[in-house]
Amino acid sequence: MSKPPLNPDVADTAPSDQTATSYDRQHAVTYLRLLQAESEGADWREVVRIVLHIDPEVDPDRARNAYQSHLARAKWMTEGGRLLRGAEAG
Repeated sequence: MSKPPLNPDVADTAPSDQTATSYDRQHAVTYLRLLQAESEGADWREVVRIVLHIDPEVDPDRARNAYQSHLARAKWMTEGGRLLRGAEAG
């Protein structure tokens, strides 16, 4: 399995498929960064700016939606070790 990019751009919303997708594989590092930031109590606006590359002051609705959907997907990806086993696991 190839290594995922370290800092890829993100879609406005994360996938909602019931199986892991190529987008999930590509954004594994993004998901880990989101989970770490949440566990450290980081301000979501700072996380969006740094991790998701969206300026929350310019586009607050897009920023909040992207943050919430990607964080939810990150949590889903960690259920049952999907993220640790590789996104192919379902």
